[in-house]
Amino acid sequence: MQWSSLLSSQRVGSKKSSTGVFRSAFEQDYDRIIFSHPFRRLQDKTQVHPLPEHDFVHTRLTHSLEVSSVGRSLGKKVGETVLQRHSTLSDYSAFDFGAIVAAASLAHDLGNPPFGHSGEDGISEFFVHQQVGQAFKSLVSEAEWADLIQFEGNAQGFRILNKNQYQGLQLTYATLGAFTKYPCPSKMEGRDKKKKSQKKYGFFQTEKELFEEVATHLELRQSGQQAWCRHPLAFLVEAADDICYNIIDLEDGCRLGLVSFEETVELLAGILKESFDRNKLDQIPSQDEKIGVLRALAIGRLIDECTSVFVDNEAGILNNTFDQALADHCQSANALEAIAHLSIEKIYRARHVVEIESAGYEVLPGLLEEFSKAGKFKIEGQLPKKYENLYRLLPPEIRLAIEEVPDSHYLMLRNIIDFVSGMTDRHAISLYRKIKGISLN
Repeated sequence: MQWSSLLSSQRVGSKKSSTGVFRSAFEQDYDRIIFSHPFRRLQDKTQVHPLPEHDFVHTRLTHSLEVSSVGRSLGKKVGETVLQRHSTLSDYSAFDFGAIVAAASLAHDLGNPPFGHSGEDGISEFFVHQQVGQAFKSLVSEAEWADLIQFEGNAQGFRILNKNQYQGLQLTYATLGAFTKYPCPSKMEGRDKKKKSQKKYGFFQTEKELFEEVATHLELRQSGQQAWCRHPLAFLVEAADDICYNIIDLEDGCRLGLVSFEETVELLAGILKESFDRNKLDQIPSQDEKIGVLRALAIGRLIDECTSVFVDNEAGILNNTFDQALADHCQSANALEAIAHLSIEKIYRARHVVEIESAGYEVLPGLLEEFSKAGKFKIEGQLPKKYENLYRLLPPEIRLAIEEVPDSHYLMLRNIIDFVSGMTDRHAISLYRKIKGISLN
């Protein structure tokens, strides 16, 4: 692959490169995402601690902003080395690399449903285990069914970025490529889960042709039938996410009392190694400030380490012989593994986390059951009064999308899932209680 193609500033739907006097095309991508409606909804979507009462606990919104900040640093540091190695890239700067990764990182969680990962599982299990969901299997293709039984937030995010109702985004090919960590469909022959890029999938059947267009324009190498290798900057987006959720989930766990202060210090010291200075730490009066300083130092160290892994493997990334997470190969990989192990035991399995996540398995399938029935009745031309009212609860743009293709159960379901997965946690709970007659408030 060639960097000159990979850094394309051309936008989807346009035939020429996008340039700006005051902002680069990639900075415009960032601004388009941050002012978009789907991005704002991340403010009330679960990161780890659902519906937080504490103002210092992270939501998807704050997490996305932090990942974007780390991604910008990674992009700029990598860009400096790449530009030194490739003299033909004189039209680009390290800031362009940083802006692409920052924009893709900002959008990386746009497709996540309410209630975190349990929300993804709840949507999938509606089709896998519930009678109403299973009844659609005979009405869709095998590839479409594969999309439905394993909901994927990354593919939903790619759909949101390119959906007609958000057409104003029209991001550059470079940003869309960097966003797509899993450039393959849900159903593919010969999937190799040892390759990080094939562990999940990155686009639904509805966006298959669009991603083919993105891959062709960027000149991504094919890596199997309907699968491509990653855009190199997608490795940096993934690393930024890995760094943030490991370190900041630990910080939140400490502030909530789920992990002791001493345990937290010890784990972060494992990343800082010889840079850790207990005497300097003891001079900081506040425990929160101490953790904040250690968090900042640890993130800085991990940015340097992941940058080194990328530049050392640049050739392998470009020719598709390196397909692993950068964080798994950095010097602090063992320290990150220790943090992940403790987080699973003490943070992700905390009672209040499990209680609210359990609600996701009830709320999201419950909403899908009612609205998918309404959608099915609508396209089959028999809408009982109850489901006529439910159908009217769908946003106008969702109803229009369903009615534009009245003979496709898959597209109907895809749009219903857009509606349900796009809700905030509180909206999903409120609507579920209303349509089930539990509450009218």
